[in-house]
Amino acid sequence: MVDDSTIRMAVIGGGIAGASAAYALSGHASRPRVTLLEAEGQLAHHTTGRSAAQLIENYGARPIRPLTTASLPFLRRPPEAHWDRPLLTDQAVLTVGRPDQDDVMERLLASGRAMNPDITEISPREAGRLFPPLRTDLVSRAMIEPGSSDIDVSGLHQCFVRGFRARGGEVAVLARVDAASRRGAGRTGPCWLLDTTDGPYEADVVVNAAGAWGDLVATRAGIEPVGLMPLRRTAFMVASRWPESKDWPMAADAELNWYLKPDGTQFLCSPADETPSEPMDAKPEEIDIAVAIERINEITTLDIRSIRSSWAGLRTFVADRSMVIGPDPDEPSFVWCVGQGGTGIQTAPAAGQLVADLTLDGSPGPLFDGIELDLSGLGPGRLRA
Repeated sequence: MVDDSTIRMAVIGGGIAGASAAYALSGHASRPRVTLLEAEGQLAHHTTGRSAAQLIENYGARPIRPLTTASLPFLRRPPEAHWDRPLLTDQAVLTVGRPDQDDVMERLLASGRAMNPDITEISPREAGRLFPPLRTDLVSRAMIEPGSSDIDVSGLHQCFVRGFRARGGEVAVLARVDAASRRGAGRTGPCWLLDTTDGPYEADVVVNAAGAWGDLVATRAGIEPVGLMPLRRTAFMVASRWPESKDWPMAADAELNWYLKPDGTQFLCSPADETPSEPMDAKPEEIDIAVAIERINEITTLDIRSIRSSWAGLRTFVADRSMVIGPDPDEPSFVWCVGQGGTGIQTAPAAGQLVADLTLDGSPGPLFDGIELDLSGLGPGRLRA
């Protein structure tokens, strides 16, 4: 028999944001009934499934960085019951700057060392030793960030989903939310009635983790949007002719005009583009691939002439490029978990837990002890006039 006093929660969106939030919510001492609703036929179909995430502690808006710090224990040692392999593989990040980027490099060094004191400036010659295809005659300054890691994105997502299901959580795919309204009688008052392509669902609390579609979900629920901006990011794979390249660092331009990430016998390449887009199933544009190839061929000896595969995903931000986490100030039963942008993977364990803490307890829990969270820089209230 189901306890009628048990709070019912619907998490909208089956990517990394929704999976981490559902996992954390289902583990709360109050044992809520949590359902994860995904519009597509499989979880993580869009941005999460196309991400090649790198753990970089000094990356992202300032309010986000403590979430990365709080996520490290989980990333380094995931629960063995849900995932039995490492989620992280050591891979340093090499950042290089041309002579006209000296000021940019100085700022990157200063901000980076504030988070990771092991960040070191190295000579162009040393940079070329670490990443042999680099044209060191075009490099003025370089820095290396040890302690960075490649993240097994699929593994992390599966860890959350397995843990969620083990805790009794339910997953519904092909369940796009077309409308939502507050009515009926829930545990503490009116409840949400969600009209989905999988039929109706009732919930006392709705968590909006719909990524690029987050404002659309809010509008359908009668909640004021927060101004989400989906930006398309292009990536493609090229062959490596260096057998040892799998051990090289990730390499990036000081102003992130391009980046290269060794991946086995290939390189993952990107122009680091941010092209405004409507929420959609993003596809790569030939011009973006051509731009990346031109930039990479200029600064390296890769001599890229063909690609093996390509794809694109939407990285979604708000105006200040911080995340939006927590109950809506006008309707606390509607909780935001959107705007993850380029840091959603590396912050997922802490972001999901913060959603659970703020929703069910009203304040951050033990995970954040000793960590200086800037809740005002994360909450949806900051984005309202």
